Amino acid sequence: MPELPEVETVRRGLAPAMEGLRLSAVEARRPDLRWPLPERFAERLAGRRVLGLGRRAKYLLADLESAAEDPAGGEVLVMHLGMSGSFRIEKAGGAAGPDAPGGTVEMPGAFALARSRLEAHDHVVFEIEDGTRIVYNDPRRFGAMLLVPRRTLEEHPLFRGVGPEPLGNAFDAAYLARACAGRATSLKAALLDQKVVAGLGNIYVSEALHRAGLSPRRAAGTLATAAGGPTAAARRLVQAIRDVLAEAIAAGGSTLRDHAGVDGTLGYFQHTFRVYDREGAPCPSPGCRGAVLRFVQNGRATFHCESCQR
Repeated sequence: MPELPEVETVRRGLAPAMEGLRLSAVEARRPDLRWPLPERFAERLAGRRVLGLGRRAKYLLADLESAAEDPAGGEVLVMHLGMSGSFRIEKAGGAAGPDAPGGTVEMPGAFALARSRLEAHDHVVFEIEDGTRIVYNDPRRFGAMLLVPRRTLEEHPLFRGVGPEPLGNAFDAAYLARACAGRATSLKAALLDQKVVAGLGNIYVSEALHRAGLSPRRAAGTLATAAGGPTAAARRLVQAIRDVLAEAIAAGGSTLRDHAGVDGTLGYFQHTFRVYDREGAPCPSPGCRGAVLRFVQNGRATFHCESCQR
């Protein structure tokens, strides 16, 4: 499933094609994705302007102008990519736009699996007022689209209790120590808990823990001192999380199995993974003679170095 850098990459790619523009028409080619689409989904979106495109955890948030029947409220289109969802931007009259055969976007980068190009998997089409088409394609249909009133968004079950964004000011060593204090669960499990921190997944937790020199098996509570303050390990870990996410976003996200940017380009960050999916490779930490090991932890593959991660 795409993690925070992948979703942020998609957001940045979609923003120029959607923000400030009106949805002239919307076509829903099936009544559901992972969950049923909202009632009168296409009708409620048509004619609405996208005021802004944001992200919360692994969800894309399109802030819509208020409808005539709800002038004081407004709604947010909440979108999740699931396991295989992607967006395709087709510029009117462009080389890979609707006027080209098949109306698809070229997907360079033969080093990884490309996204689905089958129209049978094109489930939602957004027609933009400037002639652009934004197509949501999802072979497995684990993605989702919801319409949530703006004023109740934070209380929606998907967002209620979700932890701070790892690149935001609220996420620091003091916060992480408080969130983990007294917890006997593993450090990796704590970081995957969306109530502790939003948007982290298996890939970037493994990478951040290696950079910080911390074992995924370590008890989460060891990030807090007896007085509840942050340890040096907590400070290293927060910085490692920030660094690895920033680098992955700059690289366009990581293409593993299905992920690709909205223009069809594939992320390159996987070429700089230190441990993830590198079982048996020498540990890249300077001076370490260990090797990357793989084990299953809470049902997920974990990659680490036992020699330098303690």
